[in-house]
Amino acid sequence: MNVYDYLLEESGFLYKKVLLGNKEELTYNVLNCDSLKLARYIRESYGENNNIILIAPNSVFFMVAYMAIMKSGNVCVPLNPSVEENNLRFIVDLCDSKIAFIAPSMIGDPRWNMLEKVYSEFPEMVKTGEEGLNLNLFDEDSFDGERLAEIIFTSGSTGEPKGVMITHRNIIANTDSIIEYLKLTADDVIEIVLPFYYCYGLSLLHTHLKVGGSMVFNNNFMFLGAVINDLKKYKCTGFSGVPSHFQILLRKSKSFKGDSFPDLRYVTQAGGKLHKVFIQEFLDNQPDITFYVMYGQTEATARLSYMPPEMLVEKLGSLGKAIPGVKLELVDDKGDPLCESGVVGELVAKGDNIMKGYLGDKEGTEAALKNGWLHTGDLAYQDDDGFYFHTARRKEIIKVGGRRISPKEIEEVIVSIPGVVDCSISAIFDEILGEALKAEVVVADVNDPSMEELAFKKLCGEKLAMEKVPQVFEFSGRMKVAATGKKTKKLNSV
Repeated sequence: MNVYDYLLEESGFLYKKVLLGNKEELTYNVLNCDSLKLARYIRESYGENNNIILIAPNSVFFMVAYMAIMKSGNVCVPLNPSVEENNLRFIVDLCDSKIAFIAPSMIGDPRWNMLEKVYSEFPEMVKTGEEGLNLNLFDEDSFDGERLAEIIFTSGSTGEPKGVMITHRNIIANTDSIIEYLKLTADDVIEIVLPFYYCYGLSLLHTHLKVGGSMVFNNNFMFLGAVINDLKKYKCTGFSGVPSHFQILLRKSKSFKGDSFPDLRYVTQAGGKLHKVFIQEFLDNQPDITFYVMYGQTEATARLSYMPPEMLVEKLGSLGKAIPGVKLELVDDKGDPLCESGVVGELVAKGDNIMKGYLGDKEGTEAALKNGWLHTGDLAYQDDDGFYFHTARRKEIIKVGGRRISPKEIEEVIVSIPGVVDCSISAIFDEILGEALKAEVVVADVNDPSMEELAFKKLCGEKLAMEKVPQVFEFSGRMKVAATGKKTKKLNSV
């Protein structure tokens, strides 16, 4: 089944607003009509199985182009509008992309000169007339769900970007699963601050289109007042963020903790570990809002596990259990299953949501996909009740004097200190130990005299073994985050 038809089969002819907001609004029937007309144009002009680049903020332009590209039998390649020129050239060459849809506000950038054909507005046939509304581009009964729907590129922070190949079947499987455990319905309204070139952001689009819900876009999270106002104004029932979003709301916003959100049914958190102290702080201040901790990867079309919210306090720090339709296991360095509780191994996953592979990277694909299992590169253990606890990424492990140290344990201690917003532990060169620890600490008030190195070393020394106490502390008032909101962090070699 083509994912377009899956997403809009029940809602595509509704006059209900799928997008709410001050800047743009859109109804389901207009989204469906315009997307079908654009899909016909793309299909008749370029055929199918082309990798088509899409560069735009969350907007009507993005939604129509994204849906049309997939409906036309082509492959959507959504990219960060801030993509560096060298990475863009790498992606264009790897995808052999000749066509791009780029938001009108971004036209004129010399980076786009390498693209053969750029559309900054939709053809006239999309703007006028009803042609295409009842168009059947394919015999949907025979459409192969294993065809590629999109290619999502990872950040490239550890080298060249990797193109994760996601099929129509992948999106359908992951969307069904997320809807099931979040209990989403047509009554849900979500405020989206995550960009759609990020798999977490796209999962929000997919799930709410499928159930016939509504969305509110906020493309600038730094304006916290607007984010909070939109939650209230549009009576949002859901909000999703990465750790930095919740840390900023809890420690930087002057109003969030004391405010009331009577319509906000739930929030979800993924995109990295949110330290336990922040989860508890959220629960203490907003006890009526259900908090979902989730875990996943781009290679899994977004989601692999979730923590049932009724178990959150009892299992604080856990990434939960597998989502419906996914199987999780732990394996040792040889790939053999680990069945004993408390033993750390690599987390592997199997399900219909697992990617087809990395574009043009046979070696990388074979390393990640073994016998149908996705090897996540994440180290974890399972407790006696079957809940998984993440310990570290393989590449995050730091060796200090020959001892393997996970940064997360140290970060948990430091963020529990009042006045601390965030902490990142990294390795620095040490002539004696080989590697030593550096703590980059984000504080709410850089002028607070208690935020100084000696005091932090003393506090860490009271709770951590000597080799786990950072040698160097660096303080700042601002988090280093990527456009997705995720922390930017240098990975260490094992």
